[in-house]
Amino acid sequence: MKRTTPLRAAIGALLLTVGLGAAAANAAPPPEPAPKASASAGLLDAMRQDLGLTTAQAEERLRAEKTAAEVEKAAERSAGAAYGGSWFDPAAGRLVVAVTDRAEEAEVRALGADTRLVRHSAAALDRAKARLDGLRAPEGVAGWHVDPKSNSVVVDVVRAQRQAPAVRAFVDRARAGGPVTVAETAEAPRTYAAGTVGGDPYYTGNVRCSIGFSVHGGFVTAGHCGGAGAAVRGWDGSAMGTFQGSSFPGDDYAYVSIHSGWWTVPVVLGWGTVPDQLVRGSAEAPVGASICRSGSTTRWHCGTVLAKNQTVNYSQGAVHQMTKTSVCAEGGDSGGSFLSGDQAQGVTSGGWGNCSSGGETWFQPVNEILARYGLRLHTA
Repeated sequence: MKRTTPLRAAIGALLLTVGLGAAAANAAPPPEPAPKASASAGLLDAMRQDLGLTTAQAEERLRAEKTAAEVEKAAERSAGAAYGGSWFDPAAGRLVVAVTDRAEEAEVRALGADTRLVRHSAAALDRAKARLDGLRAPEGVAGWHVDPKSNSVVVDVVRAQRQAPAVRAFVDRARAGGPVTVAETAEAPRTYAAGTVGGDPYYTGNVRCSIGFSVHGGFVTAGHCGGAGAAVRGWDGSAMGTFQGSSFPGDDYAYVSIHSGWWTVPVVLGWGTVPDQLVRGSAEAPVGASICRSGSTTRWHCGTVLAKNQTVNYSQGAVHQMTKTSVCAEGGDSGGSFLSGDQAQGVTSGGWGNCSSGGETWFQPVNEILARYGLRLHTA
């Protein structure tokens, strides 16, 4: 990007990484290396503030979540048709894997996960959710998602509208199609775009949004921030790039190519609140894992992953395959970065609440965006 201070930090961090690598090549490795910090001091500060953890607890949790993300894929392959989903248990520091066949438990546990015996497989729950995706939801239905903990499809309804005839009719139709439970939410979800305010990352028309992640040739962000062909202005008001692809509703993602004079770095900006964060990959964090978000309005906040593959019912239309989090956000944070440690997770879409009283936020997973447009994440 064009801003100089974050770039100096990013380039300095990259040079430091290279320098340390060269030194290690010429020196004997220590016999018992100390555990490497899982994240920068800024990220750990945010986890302390929003998750109530000490520095040591935050570092240990990040290490455990990284292990859980690796175990999750192996456990799904091992359980096969008996796989019922999985989630991270912060109290135990381990992944929990649901299985429909007791015979699969021993092999899954051997991988380093705990198990829970359930009735419905993940494939069956996905089919039930897909049937709901074919329905048109009324305004009082906030969304729905597969919940491995309850082994059901959870339909979120706005508390004040739970008894509305249209909401009750939707819930009845949903229950007829498979294992469904109902949960209440305080407010309906909304997107987090905002009117133009000076000094923030990018603008299109009269909308302000936040950059998600650098890819080679540009960056990814939220689709509701601009349509294909829309011009983008940078934080300083100068011409920055063009929306090459955008999808909303249905999806909420976009790809912006950048003009000469702008460049990409594998960094998520801290906006002076926390140090800039290096991005080293995009390994997906499990349900229950800690996660942090950077946005141009509310800067850094953390929470946990609450659900995956959720359909969110915005007033503009439903958006599918979203990830739900307990992280707050506000107008102008749309498109911004969700990180788990140094792994890119997704771009901010919308939610309810704010960062004073709390709320929930959804993001569009970044790997889906990269695959859709054939992009390559810029990593350190």
